[in-house]
Amino acid sequence: MLFLWILSLWQQVEKADQWLFLRVNHGLANPFFDLVMPFIRNGPNWAPLYLFVGTVALVNYKKQGAYWIVFFLATVALTDMTGTYLFKHIFHRLRPCNDPGFFFNVRLLVDHCSTGYSFTSNHAANHFGLATFFYVTTRFQLKKWAMLAFAWALLVAFAQVYVGVHYPLDVVGGTALGLIFGAFTGTVFNKRFGFVTFDNQPTLSS
Repeated sequence: MLFLWILSLWQQVEKADQWLFLRVNHGLANPFFDLVMPFIRNGPNWAPLYLFVGTVALVNYKKQGAYWIVFFLATVALTDMTGTYLFKHIFHRLRPCNDPGFFFNVRLLVDHCSTGYSFTSNHAANHFGLATFFYVTTRFQLKKWAMLAFAWALLVAFAQVYVGVHYPLDVVGGTALGLIFGAFTGTVFNKRFGFVTFDNQPTLSS
């Protein structure tokens, strides 16, 4: 009885998820988004941005900056591996563009649909993990930039749905995963090395 209730609930959630996917993938379709969203969600296109952030941290904060980069990269590793080797391998949810009962509804705006599973979105997990880590470790001095990092993460997550490779629920799950790991690595960094400040002097958290 419980199994049937859970199955029924999941079917309702999945229908709502597919409905919302169509509202984004089709309902918000326009030539500008069609051009910009595939570019935004393409990994190599963000590499210069993160290289710039790492360089600024290293040049301005020296040893503390080097440790910050290590934790920054560790955040990505944790979110990415957890999303891939735990959630995706447990839930085995097909991507909308690979789902045999749904793919004909999908406007696919990338050159191929990945063979990997859909839940959770690693793009969302990685970017929200980095945004959260950035916020937790710099929020007293760089709050506006940290908020911009969250806006960027949200845009990447939205792009995953818009181009047709993830359902909205996938990016919600990835967002939650990123928030958890980013808060964890940021808190550990602050306890060990202090908040990142403009004067290069670590401010140890209590």
